[in-house]
Amino acid sequence: MFVFANFIIAVANIVNIVLDIYYWIVIIAALVSWVNPDPYNPIVRFLYSVTDPVLRPIRRLIGYRLGPIDISPLIVILAIIFIQRFLIRSLIEFAYTLKGGAVL
Repeated sequence: MFVFANFIIAVANIVNIVLDIYYWIVIIAALVSWVNPDPYNPIVRFLYSVTDPVLRPIRRLIGYRLGPIDISPLIVILAIIFIQRFLIRSLIEFAYTLKGGAVL
């Protein structure tokens, strides 16, 4: 059973790292959008291609209710924080209970 618990811990840690990276990508994309970047720049294209699939449904749902301010990156950041603090930690605690040890 400890092998399965270690697998869950490893997967939870990898997902946590991926979410950390995506958190910073969303922040950078939001900051870049403030300066009217060159749309043909490869970095800008990468940022928009990675963040638009997540931000687009939120923009469609919420729209621009605060005027010109786009709050969709803020909602994505809050969702990432929720996933990290609740789901990832719950997975790790579940894995430690499978091991029968104390939660770190």
